[in-house]
Amino acid sequence: MFCPSSCLWIKWGILCNIWFPSLLAQTTPSLRPSPTPTSQSPERLKFRLAGHPRKHNEGRIEVFYKGEWGTICDDDFSLANANVLCRQLGFVSATGWAHSAKYGKGSGKIWLDNIQCSGSERSISVCKSRGWGNSDCTHDEDAGVICKDERLPGFVDSNVIEVDERKVEEVRLRPVVTTASRRLPVTEGVVEVKYKDSWVQVCDNGWTPKNSRVVCGMMGFPHERKVNKNFYKLYAERQKNYYFVHSVACLGTEVHLAACPLEFNQGNATETCAGGMPAAVSCVPGPEYAQNRAMKKKLKTSSTVRLKGGARPGEGRVEVLKGSEWGTVCDDRWNLQAASVVCREMGYGSAKLALTGARMGQGIGPIHMNEVQCTGHERSLLNCNFKNITAEDCKHTEDAAVRCNVPYMGYEKTETWYWDGSNVTDMVMSGVKCTGDELSLSQCQHHKTVSCQKSGARFSAGVICSETASDLVLNAPLVQQSVYIEDRPLHMLYCAAEENCLSSTASKANWPYGHRRLLRFSSEIHNIGRADFRPKAGRHSWVWHACHGHYHSMDIFTHYDLLSINGTKVAEGHKASFCLEDNECQEGVSKRYECANFGEQGITVGCRDLYRHDIDCQWIDITDVKPGNYILQIVINPNYEVSESDFTNNGMKCNCKYDGHRIWLHNCHTGDSFSEEAERKFEKYPGQINNQIS
Repeated sequence: MFCPSSCLWIKWGILCNIWFPSLLAQTTPSLRPSPTPTSQSPERLKFRLAGHPRKHNEGRIEVFYKGEWGTICDDDFSLANANVLCRQLGFVSATGWAHSAKYGKGSGKIWLDNIQCSGSERSISVCKSRGWGNSDCTHDEDAGVICKDERLPGFVDSNVIEVDERKVEEVRLRPVVTTASRRLPVTEGVVEVKYKDSWVQVCDNGWTPKNSRVVCGMMGFPHERKVNKNFYKLYAERQKNYYFVHSVACLGTEVHLAACPLEFNQGNATETCAGGMPAAVSCVPGPEYAQNRAMKKKLKTSSTVRLKGGARPGEGRVEVLKGSEWGTVCDDRWNLQAASVVCREMGYGSAKLALTGARMGQGIGPIHMNEVQCTGHERSLLNCNFKNITAEDCKHTEDAAVRCNVPYMGYEKTETWYWDGSNVTDMVMSGVKCTGDELSLSQCQHHKTVSCQKSGARFSAGVICSETASDLVLNAPLVQQSVYIEDRPLHMLYCAAEENCLSSTASKANWPYGHRRLLRFSSEIHNIGRADFRPKAGRHSWVWHACHGHYHSMDIFTHYDLLSINGTKVAEGHKASFCLEDNECQEGVSKRYECANFGEQGITVGCRDLYRHDIDCQWIDITDVKPGNYILQIVINPNYEVSESDFTNNGMKCNCKYDGHRIWLHNCHTGDSFSEEAERKFEKYPGQINNQIS
């Protein structure tokens, strides 16, 4: 389960209170004149991050004032100052700050010194300081900021940010029909912008469908539609309107109204809109948010683009289908225009963020596209210009991702809490079965009438939320390359029998004489997610198995099954996770888990856990299987005991041919790497297109 972003804000608040007082103590200001509010503050300032080494969301803070770039001294600097500056740079907040020219010494003026902000100011110019250009610092004291890597709505995707105090940040659609105001999402209404803690209107003189497209995109909708102006004209005549924006000229590709050319009211916001009325917009929701079944069927999303690995609707790693195989997109030149094409193609609005560096986890398989360039008007990402990939171009550490604008649904009102249930008296739901794609628990399958045989607080369901999760995937080519048959004597299988790694007929064998025929192979499990994979149970509840001399941290970690062509299980095996550890890690990632000496078990992000073909239980007992054509199926974490961001890639399948003496595997692939059509051709029977064990 994943939690809303509010959980993270709580965590950040705690962390900030713990970390930063110690940083504040690192610089001791000398006696100076009492700081005063900065006078003669400019109408427009420019800000940028500079220096090295640094990421795009951190650096030395530089200010452009009176035609010259300069720095800020670290005396009296604080997290509150950093918060104001990060917002002016287009980020939502700060996570830290740096002193003593951590990002290198700047040059030119030191524009501000002894800044003291409360943190809520709209501009650094209104915080107390010694005044512009009044400083006794050297560039050895240049301050830096570390901003949270999340952009404010309507930011300009540039390191140099111009600040305009009238910039539009918050926009909403206000429904004017009573019934519409109760129904979510709101798809139609009057366009309003936030101005000085109140909502004001936009004059519709010169309003175009391109403007509507931008507003709908912000609201989480892929398309706009024509609005009944006569109705809104009658409404406007009976209302007192306050106009703040008098002209909007969008191209239709912008991700926020603030990125469009705007003409603001130069006088009082109550001035009339001569010959016009408040701008009104009507939007077309995507299938996921359509309000009736007929609309859901009519609206379709792309079958050649998908999002994987995200924690919320409308976010994830971008994957495209080419030649019946899914692959990722390299992040070279990845920007908001391309991300918005993906978002609208998936039935959401414009893009909030164009994410790079595998921020939504690494994909597997091919990388299909590189240096994608979109105008923003394309109906599909595959219609944009792009380069094909060569082996040297990109790695999965560069997989592109998106976070889209999605409609507001008010679900924080399906609050679900996890608390001590000692005072619980009633059960409100039972028999809940979700696919994982639902927007609310109420949308999941459940009993019409609550039926809970076990009553009492200790049988109440609970969740622990997380913003990130692991994502396990099997190395399919390794299985195909390492497969072989072994006839293993029974006297060597006592431990395996104790751990239920043999078929049921083994109990009737003439122990210790005879043998069992085993289908053996190696399996390598990658964690390509954004959090470590840890066993559900803590170390205190792990079970010691004296026969093999190891602890079991999970009852079942994998299912190994041999299926007939019609999907019937003809042989099976299972593997308890007796040793979850990091055997190999990608470059730059350190191993964290190893099983020796009762160590912590798990698989680190970017690491692999290898089960060699020659260890106990790494097999399927096929003693009773007749020669023929079969399907080998392997499923990791089959009982969903540990949360993952994506369960669809937990299964792997291979075509299998057995002649009674030898065995061959071909077409081994993870459960979601082929198109549905290719998967059906592979299986040649219905009903087995997922990774679930029947």
